[in-house]
Amino acid sequence: MAESEFAFHVGVDWGAEHHQVCILDAAGRAVDEIKVAHQGAAIRALCQRLLQLAPAAEVAVAIESPASPATEPLLECGLAVHAVNPKQLDRFRDRHFPAGSKDDRRDSFVLATSLRTDPHCFRRLDPEDPALLDLRALVRLDQTFKADLRAYCNRLRDSLLLTFPQILELSSAADEPWIWGLLDLAPAAPQAAHLSLARLRSLLQRHHIRRISPEDLWRKLRQPALPLPAASFQRSARQVRSLLPLIRALAKQQKDNAQSVQACLEQLTVADASADSRGQHRDAAILLSLPGAGTMVAATMLAEASAALRERDYHALRAYAGVAPITRPSGKRRLVAMRRACSRPVREAVYHWSRCSMMRDPAAKAHYARLRARGHSHGRALRGLADRQLQMLCAMLRHRQPYDPCRRSPPPDPADNPSHP
Repeated sequence: MAESEFAFHVGVDWGAEHHQVCILDAAGRAVDEIKVAHQGAAIRALCQRLLQLAPAAEVAVAIESPASPATEPLLECGLAVHAVNPKQLDRFRDRHFPAGSKDDRRDSFVLATSLRTDPHCFRRLDPEDPALLDLRALVRLDQTFKADLRAYCNRLRDSLLLTFPQILELSSAADEPWIWGLLDLAPAAPQAAHLSLARLRSLLQRHHIRRISPEDLWRKLRQPALPLPAASFQRSARQVRSLLPLIRALAKQQKDNAQSVQACLEQLTVADASADSRGQHRDAAILLSLPGAGTMVAATMLAEASAALRERDYHALRAYAGVAPITRPSGKRRLVAMRRACSRPVREAVYHWSRCSMMRDPAAKAHYARLRARGHSHGRALRGLADRQLQMLCAMLRHRQPYDPCRRSPPPDPADNPSHP
């Protein structure tokens, strides 16, 4: 085995209350084992202890998750911090403990010794731009708000389905502000039947709803209610009144957070002459120049796939987005399936990017049509389109050029190629 480039290897198995630390020298001998409390003074003492071993460049730290609360302090000290996939750590653990036993001390030892023997399996972490960290926090907060808002809207829908189903014909998910305004006026079907045409017209005008006329809405609300006792309508009305303030609060928080994401993204798009030419200040402007890539798509890509974008790594990007297929060959069969082990936020961002670009970009629309003509499903065609777009994105990032539709050559016409089947 080749001699390690680091003098010491440290494994950190982090937890909510304590972090277990194992320190090995270059030969793999245990130097120390420390149990560190999740407190500011204890983590600072750990950093000082590691810096006493050797210069920061000669100490390598292995940690399971880059989101660990101990990761950022270790990076600030200049230590070489590495992250490993939890599934890989599980395989490394089986190599040392075949019985499958697991505890914090063993995991910290496995992290340290695996980094010493298999450094190529770990990914070295670099300190990131504070603006990018802010953007990542805002993007993840937006995902939380969306999930919570969807959950409460589903509760509202379930309540309406039992006693007021005709309103779900107007909005099947009950997630539109004008529906909430209508429920403020009449949270139950018997009350909705007494709303005047003037109040309905005012409601639709206030929310700029044109797909339904006040007269149609008036007639729909006067449809016979379900044959239920009055107590059932009263219970449903109480539930609706209790859910509406929560839904409105979440919707407002999501809107305010989206404005913060927009402001943070605008800060990243400002050209910084003193910044590294490979930094993500200009990457944001290139992402936003792509057809179909809006604010949240660009923000999610920058926040969740920053390392792959920084390295212009097309293969890592397509793996993060779930675009790269999984091949499982055997002696008799070769199965190609969709990749499911990926970053869900990046997958959703790339999906919406492909879907919107297909509607706005003629070249993307033509490529999607060719894939559909070959017999691919809608999802498979969108993944193929996303794969092509990620390759184009990496080329644009390498050359520092924004999207220019005039530079794209038209797709070849199969009729012009006699050898085409």
